[in-house]
Amino acid sequence: MTPLFLVLVLAADPNLAAVELQVDGVTREALIAIPEGASSAKPAPVVFAFHGHGGTMRNAARTFAFEKAWPDAVVVYMQGLKTATLRDPAGERPGWQNLPGQQGDRDVKAFDAFLAHVKSKTSIDDNRIYATGHSNGGGFTYALWGARPDLFAAIAPSSANPPLSNSLKPLPVFQVTGKTDAIVSYAGQTRTVDAVRRINRCEETGKSWATDCTEYPSPSGKPVIWMVHDGGHKYSADAPALIVRFFKEQTRKPAAANAGTTSTP
Repeated sequence: MTPLFLVLVLAADPNLAAVELQVDGVTREALIAIPEGASSAKPAPVVFAFHGHGGTMRNAARTFAFEKAWPDAVVVYMQGLKTATLRDPAGERPGWQNLPGQQGDRDVKAFDAFLAHVKSKTSIDDNRIYATGHSNGGGFTYALWGARPDLFAAIAPSSANPPLSNSLKPLPVFQVTGKTDAIVSYAGQTRTVDAVRRINRCEETGKSWATDCTEYPSPSGKPVIWMVHDGGHKYSADAPALIVRFFKEQTRKPAAANAGTTSTP
């Protein structure tokens, strides 16, 4: 799927550029930070970060600020489209699909388009592509894992308890959960983390990884780290730095048959 046209303008933040792509006849937007100095000898990691339902790419950029926490990374803040949810049945506010195949895979296709765009603009490391998001954006992060199971080095959903795709393969996961979350319940997120630990065949007993963070190691090198903070649904201000630390520890290891090739979603 190839975008029909591209418009590039400067965003309010000088480190970010606003990009528009036409995807299946629909204008999709993103704010993108591309670091200086990336080259074939030093390709950049890529972080996609998704706002929650009702949010915007600009709010996500202000809240997450991954380009500041990881200046060497390409960072992409996509804008969602109007999406119906239980809290917004009329679909008046922007959000994301929650499973592969929903809504014609409109958001997965947009992700593919923006990934292709950054590949055309700079040298990226195909083995260090990451996704993270909050709430509905965290649900879309899980959906991308299902839609592109061999693409990512790791993901980091926050306040997310979506239905999980049957196509999930073991992958390092960092989940952020608030104990008093009144929108995406702690109990529901616990079930999600337990399911992910089973997928990754993690050890039953966890160990401290950082403040509020428990690591569940996996024999296959696909750990699950669960950050449980005392807050509610609001995104934790401590999360970005910890997510960047986690991402830096994870590199995708392609299958031997694909070693030395570039993956194409």
